Amino acid sequence: MLVEWTEQLSVGIEEIDEQHKILVGLLNDLHRSIVEHHGSEQAMQTLDKLVEYTRIHFAVEESLMRILGYPDYEEHKEHHEMLITEIGRLQQKLRDDHKSITFELLHFLKTWLTKHILDDDMAYVDHFISVGVKTQHAKQGLMNRLWHSIAG
Repeated sequence: MLVEWTEQLSVGIEEIDEQHKILVGLLNDLHRSIVEHHGSEQAMQTLDKLVEYTRIHFAVEESLMRILGYPDYEEHKEHHEMLITEIGRLQQKLRDDHKSITFELLHFLKTWLTKHILDDDMAYVDHFISVGVKTQHAKQGLMNRLWHSIAG
């Protein structure tokens, strides 16, 4: 396993943590496909899934930041855009050069994901909690709580 999910990576918001776990799982799938020599085509398909799910996750995070008035939204969004641009560039280079995904790329993705969660994502948690989002120990889901706070 390349990345092990630990409570250290938890932001404490269930929906975000579940998405982060999926990202960790996809990164581990990518690692496994390389280590077990499943072929570069399968590795590229897994990388494509990882990139697509990352875009979805970023859209969810950014929507929550806008809804909740997160003051550092623009900077956080910029970090998301930089990663998507960098990964897109790397994907294209791999395809153009007919190269395989390397452990160097895996290390980059692992470092970026864990650093982004531990630094950038942890930074919005206090703001989210200050505007009423409960930690994952609450029974209602985040979207349900948001709906009730907006509608109620």
